[in-house]
Amino acid sequence: MYSGMADIAAIEKDEAYLNAITKIWEDIVYRKIYITGGIGATEGNEGFAEPYLLPNMSAYCETCASIGDIFANHRLFLLHGETKYIDILEKTLYNSALSGVSLSADRFFYPNPLESNGQHNRQAWFGCACCPSNVARFVPAIPGYIYAVTDNDLFINLFISNDAEFSIGHGKVRISQKADFPWDGKVEISLFPEKAGKFSLKIRIPGWAVNEAIPGGLYKFEDQSDQPYSIKVNGETAKTEIENGYAEIERKWEKGDKVEIDFPMPVRKVVADERVKADIGKVAIQRGPVIFCAEWPDNNTGNILNLLIDKDAPMTTEYVDTLLEGTEIIKVNGSQTKKLLSGNTEKLSVETVTLIPYALWNNRGPGQMMVWLPFRTENAHPLAAPTIANRSRIRASKMTRMLSAINDQAAPGSSSDQSIPYYHWWPTKDQWEWLEYDFEKPETISKTRIYWFDDGPGGGCRIPDDWEILYLSENIWNPVRAKTKYTITKDGWDSLQFAAVKTSALKIKVKLNKDFSSGLYEWIVE
Repeated sequence: MYSGMADIAAIEKDEAYLNAITKIWEDIVYRKIYITGGIGATEGNEGFAEPYLLPNMSAYCETCASIGDIFANHRLFLLHGETKYIDILEKTLYNSALSGVSLSADRFFYPNPLESNGQHNRQAWFGCACCPSNVARFVPAIPGYIYAVTDNDLFINLFISNDAEFSIGHGKVRISQKADFPWDGKVEISLFPEKAGKFSLKIRIPGWAVNEAIPGGLYKFEDQSDQPYSIKVNGETAKTEIENGYAEIERKWEKGDKVEIDFPMPVRKVVADERVKADIGKVAIQRGPVIFCAEWPDNNTGNILNLLIDKDAPMTTEYVDTLLEGTEIIKVNGSQTKKLLSGNTEKLSVETVTLIPYALWNNRGPGQMMVWLPFRTENAHPLAAPTIANRSRIRASKMTRMLSAINDQAAPGSSSDQSIPYYHWWPTKDQWEWLEYDFEKPETISKTRIYWFDDGPGGGCRIPDDWEILYLSENIWNPVRAKTKYTITKDGWDSLQFAAVKTSALKIKVKLNKDFSSGLYEWIVE
């Protein structure tokens, strides 16, 4: 729709459509786009994410939305001729769009989150199969985004090895581009006009090459780079003028003229606008147009969400041709964090944290992944303390990967908080379901606390109608003798005190609503 609006604005010179699409673009880029170039609602909600409240694990960033955003930004570039639209196109292309398809090209993501606790995995197909088919039509179309021409201008938008031919003015021009993008910022462009002729070569200067993380400033580089880009023609520094973000070289071009471009690619730390609450005390790592992430196979025991990085430590880069079909990696010092039974958080010994391009994650199986890396202890997700619940084996009437959420000690901000993991029985409703803790050894228990999941009004889960706690005694499940009332609370904890029991297992039975399923974030036993 946005692409169509841009086309109508251009073809019909319709000011109403132009004003509308401009406001929409600014709303997306200045307020709602994710660091990877992804757009879209938090999972389970319609529309865009709430401004400045962008959780990472539940960021929907649908693959189709990324591809559609590329379509729209390309149309807006064709309309206005400004680099800011290609900056968004490039960021989305190298990150959230390519994340949507596996390296094997036969597995697909619907959403592309910025964090995962292992619950995300690409699939071979979807019932609503728009993402695989969009990827299939988009990837072969990428050559069409590299260049653009007018009667007297040749625009270089993307830096990808290719050979192409254009009609400019009264003649044809063959062009050959050699680049190892996005790993290396050196680009060599050779021009072969049919006959010598004058026209303008307009080379896009990416925002990341001139200290702009994204147009509008929703994300910024933490520090400024003093490494300038360079452009040479036939070995001599080119005289250029910057217009709409393009370095313009106007001259009489002859067969064999060579343009050499060098965009330095230092590792950059990106911070979010302070109103993005989920990203306070965290940085994202970018090199060139590529956003990097920490993923489970490369780091320690596979625990990622509890990591802290030393953002003042030097970062090193290395190209590894045997990893993920060849990729750049970044290494930085960091530490794991762990909760103590006292309630404090302990920072463990220093270790090397390895980062890979975000677009390549989940090609080695599901597991933890994180884009926004904490550098303050209070912003990390520390490993759980060794409580009774955390040391227990969990069983349930519905076994899923998300069972681990109920004893991970991650407290939600509300019953609809989708920024942290939760467990649910959806789509089951109107019946009793259960969860069970099997203890390492017999424990004396007298208190429990529950925090329910409720994604109303749009989702399919609500707080339950009833619940009950039972303990195992001589292979028989008995209800505990409650000292306080069973309560059912939305956006808060429900606590139950009962006569102490010594048992090897505890069970919670939950009566689901007639019309809705239910779920929970945490189940604490004391």
